[in-house]
Amino acid sequence: MKLLKYIGVIAAFTFVACTKTLDKTPQGVISGDDLNTPENVDKMVIAAYAGLGNDNIHTSYTLWPWGSMRSGDAYKGGDSPGDNTDWYNYEIFSGNRPELGITDRMWYYLYVGISRTNDALRRINAMDESAYPNKKVRIAEMRFIRGHFYFLLKQLFKYVPFIDETIPEIEYGKVSNTALSNDALWGKIADDFKFGVDNLPATQPQIGRVNKLAATAYLAKTTLYRAYRQDENHNVTGIDAPLLQQVIALCDQVIAGPYSLSSDFANNFLTQTENGRESIFAVQFSKDDGTPKGRINMGVALNYPMNQEFGCCGFHLPSQNLVNAFKTSDAGLPLFDTYNNSDAKEPADFQTQTFDPRLDHTVAIPGHPYKYSSFIYQKTWARAPQIYGYFSTLKETVAPDDPSFQKVPPFMSSSKNYDILRLDDIQLWKAEALIQLNRQDEALPLINAIRTRAQNSTNRLKYANGTYYSSYKIDTYKPGVNCTWTKDFAWKALVWERRLEFAMEGNRFFDLVRWGIAAEYLNNYFVSESVKRAYLKDAKFKKNRDEYMPIPLAQMNYSRGVYKQNTNW
Repeated sequence: MKLLKYIGVIAAFTFVACTKTLDKTPQGVISGDDLNTPENVDKMVIAAYAGLGNDNIHTSYTLWPWGSMRSGDAYKGGDSPGDNTDWYNYEIFSGNRPELGITDRMWYYLYVGISRTNDALRRINAMDESAYPNKKVRIAEMRFIRGHFYFLLKQLFKYVPFIDETIPEIEYGKVSNTALSNDALWGKIADDFKFGVDNLPATQPQIGRVNKLAATAYLAKTTLYRAYRQDENHNVTGIDAPLLQQVIALCDQVIAGPYSLSSDFANNFLTQTENGRESIFAVQFSKDDGTPKGRINMGVALNYPMNQEFGCCGFHLPSQNLVNAFKTSDAGLPLFDTYNNSDAKEPADFQTQTFDPRLDHTVAIPGHPYKYSSFIYQKTWARAPQIYGYFSTLKETVAPDDPSFQKVPPFMSSSKNYDILRLDDIQLWKAEALIQLNRQDEALPLINAIRTRAQNSTNRLKYANGTYYSSYKIDTYKPGVNCTWTKDFAWKALVWERRLEFAMEGNRFFDLVRWGIAAEYLNNYFVSESVKRAYLKDAKFKKNRDEYMPIPLAQMNYSRGVYKQNTNW
């Protein structure tokens, strides 16, 4: 069974009427001290796990509005640029401001998740191990979840106040967001995952609980980001080779574990194959669990098409640039330099050119079955095609007849898991580190393994008559046959592979920032894509500013001068 994901905790209140105080504890109210039992502390731990899925339509922890929409892979969508204007201002960068409400809301929600872990940690730390034998394991679980939330904050804002369970709540207002340097803050996050590596078991009795290799994988990710040294203007000033060596060693531990690439790329995005052999750690959602609508993934609830079976809301739409990037050459390799010379958008285009099969696992294309189902995606399902075109997103959604699908009028979503850590990611982190260390030959089989799996992922991409949705042609890199595997070429292949493998999963923008290429890449994208999407004509990425979000103005005001604004905001 999945780990339970919900617990209601009711605060104790004192009711005062005139001059009389009701000091009798009402039924259904529990004091803080009453929670300090092994049974109740375990419930607090579960409440912290529940925080992983407590995002909503404007605070998606998948980071699609921050990692996909701001990367050139996706448009905002909706009915117009004026629909959720904060996101529109994120997308074009030039309109982004510290006072935008969604920025403050995201900051707040992530710290709510951290506060749950810190509350649980205080209670666990106060317990004797003889009364609570799982003490160290539960501490490690809470520190993993806290590390995850801080990682998201670090990606978004760079400098954030690091508050752990040792800091009294009365002192929170004194903690500066710049008390720690960029590297020191990465170090604090890494410490949480290191504790998990040292104290978590190899396996857990319940699906959904974090284990030792999940902590190892997240430590590898943190170490990889930390290896790219940045100055105060967010320029990448160097790459730390010893840290890259650590990344490789950590990735090797995970790769040697019980995980393996799924035989079909589709299995990573289907309810019936969730928690599979490729999944290392996933947020567990649920349906028919005794709650009115279940614990469904509301962070992606706006991303369904506007057809009768769904109804709303047409956000997070693949860009034309992304669709074009899936084109392949006669040799089955990416068209690195010419992919965007023409647009693949009409039904015939997907038969007269060749494509990487991951296209139809990622993008809903008119005339192609939606999510491998009997529903054929139609142009009429697009909400504002005159602005955003006709494509729609696929990975985070389900078909309307999927058992996990749930309507929450006027929105909808599903109880399908969201993977935080997958083996394909770990393999490409290792490949990235190897290439940066001039060991590109060792990276070749890692990248080719991902491409081989993509090559074999066409079984679900067929019509009833056995013909394929698109014309697929993909091959591995074969030095001396179809490529020359130099460091520069290997790096180009790695960058491309990460884009196609994780397209629309909220990773891309943060990859661009880590590599130090966000400004050049995105401003070139805006020049070419604004010809096709006029609403992008005012878009411009400001180097040395837009690599990170501004610290929310509301938080700056609350801190009364303790917080410092990010560079150039």
